[in-house]
Amino acid sequence: MKTLTRIITLTAAVSWGALAGQPIAIAIHGGAGTINPDRMSAETERQVREKLAEAVSAGHALLEQGSSSLDAVQRAVQVLEASPLFNAGVGAVYTYEGAHELDASIMDGRTLEAGAVAGVRQVKSPIELARRVMTDSPHVMLSGAGAVEFALEQGLELVPNHYFDTQGRYQGLLRAKEKIMDNQRHTKDYKAAVDRLDDRYKYGTVGAVALDQQGNLAAATSTGGMTAKRWGRIGDSPVIGAGTYADNRSCAVSATGHGEYFIRYNVAADICARVKYQGVSIDTASRTVIDEVLLPAGGTGGVIVVDTKGNIAMPYNTGGMYRASVGTDGQVSVKIWDE
Repeated sequence: MKTLTRIITLTAAVSWGALAGQPIAIAIHGGAGTINPDRMSAETERQVREKLAEAVSAGHALLEQGSSSLDAVQRAVQVLEASPLFNAGVGAVYTYEGAHELDASIMDGRTLEAGAVAGVRQVKSPIELARRVMTDSPHVMLSGAGAVEFALEQGLELVPNHYFDTQGRYQGLLRAKEKIMDNQRHTKDYKAAVDRLDDRYKYGTVGAVALDQQGNLAAATSTGGMTAKRWGRIGDSPVIGAGTYADNRSCAVSATGHGEYFIRYNVAADICARVKYQGVSIDTASRTVIDEVLLPAGGTGGVIVVDTKGNIAMPYNTGGMYRASVGTDGQVSVKIWDE
């Protein structure tokens, strides 16, 4: 009887969405930065584009079935977490000590409820854990060993830390540490030495934003953080308002970039606030924040944004941003550079 009721309810939701003409839309990103087309092989580019298309299509398929925007963003992010091509889950960058510490967050635009995890080492899908924090704990953010303990209680899959290893990321760690040590010989200052690292070592993230048939927005972000990070560093991805924000009264945002700047300038919430209080479009709000607020301060990166009408904006101020979307027309779009 419960199953029959669920089927009837789901069918009604899908029919209502179709009859009311409620649009659905989803956008994803796989990180922004100095993505040089001359240094990317044709095979790597093909793999990246295919994985982005797979992730955004997986999320969109759920939206078409009448599932929630929360389900859609979680599913899209999990596809990217399972791929070694992106800095999240498998393929996460290494800390200075040679481990992986993962961060993630998710937010419901209908209720403004949110969940986040930081510095987790053994959870296979950080975004799944972040959602459980939102739905099954009294808290918003859990970190480290406590987050893993909660994951165990929730019956989530745990893996050894080396599950996230990839040879390419390890070589990236060795190069980053060499550059840091070389910079220190000149600056005698660890902070300055890290600041002088190329942008490709400083960030990389995956994320998704979506609008469902019920008119609800959601956003999700997951990352391995910064290459060679130390002392339990946490970036913007698990910080609600910085790397992730969703509000049905404005828009949903997932960010990727140099996390310290996105935290300082409260990027995701700032974009939503401009839409809500200034009445500007998501394109205007996001481009203003990315190009006129962040960039002059030295912050680089990008965002994906969707509003309650299904409009999508994906601005960035770097050499490129891995991104894909399915708008209200139902067409899949995958881009890396200004295409």
